[in-house]
Amino acid sequence: MLPNPNYRNKSLDFWANVKLLSQHIGYTDRKTQSIKIPTAEEILTVYDKLRFSKQKIVTHKNDPSRYLNDLLEYFDYRAILLNHTVKNNLMDEIQAKKEFDLLRKKVKSTCPIPMNKQKGKKRAPAFFTGMINMLIEKNLDGEKCDYDPKELTTFSKDSYPEIVMSRRVDGAYPSILNPKAIWEIKEYYYTTTFGSRIADAVYESLLDGYELNQVKQKLNINVKHYLYADAYYTWWELGGKSYLCRIIDMLNMGYVTEVIFGKEIFQRIPIIVKDW
Repeated sequence: MLPNPNYRNKSLDFWANVKLLSQHIGYTDRKTQSIKIPTAEEILTVYDKLRFSKQKIVTHKNDPSRYLNDLLEYFDYRAILLNHTVKNNLMDEIQAKKEFDLLRKKVKSTCPIPMNKQKGKKRAPAFFTGMINMLIEKNLDGEKCDYDPKELTTFSKDSYPEIVMSRRVDGAYPSILNPKAIWEIKEYYYTTTFGSRIADAVYESLLDGYELNQVKQKLNINVKHYLYADAYYTWWELGGKSYLCRIIDMLNMGYVTEVIFGKEIFQRIPIIVKDW
């Protein structure tokens, strides 16, 4: 899932309105359980309730302004993207295991295949992470890659450390020292409650994106930043829809280069690695 070029240069107040209005109007339509598309009337009601000036969102004739129409178009775009494309790409553990087994038979890999954090009968390879690693290795054709960094990502100049990121990432190419690309993987196939750990996944990627923007500003280095996410039940049914909305917002705000949901890995990873 790549950013929509129509929204890449929007102002901070545009995204402030997206977040504020989503919070007050709601992310989900309770009747259909799909992503909600706010109306102009609902937006105006929020402004009235919060006693905000409507000067920017209505014309002198009290018609919707271009700014308000841009907000409405974004909400429409976000809802269609999530309700159809993202929803249909998310896999459950049965689908993920099937795809993992098929890929493992096709690909001769030496990359690490980590185990999930479950116990007992649920103990198994981390299907999504394993597939991502195998697909990256297959398309790298022997080039170096760090599939499990255990140190903080570091950027140096003239053999001197300039910026060190705050947290460890799930993967880096070619290494965590001056990488060209880093990524996070969020798979939650066996989750039964939508807890803070999953919510934190969104904010972790936001922090990474913020720090990578600092790298770009100070060192003029543009690092690719990817977020991989999967688990239909967790993200779509258990309470993750609002966070999916925030992920799409984060993507279009420029904090993530690309978000890859579920089955998208098979189409996108070969293209992504070729780009590296």
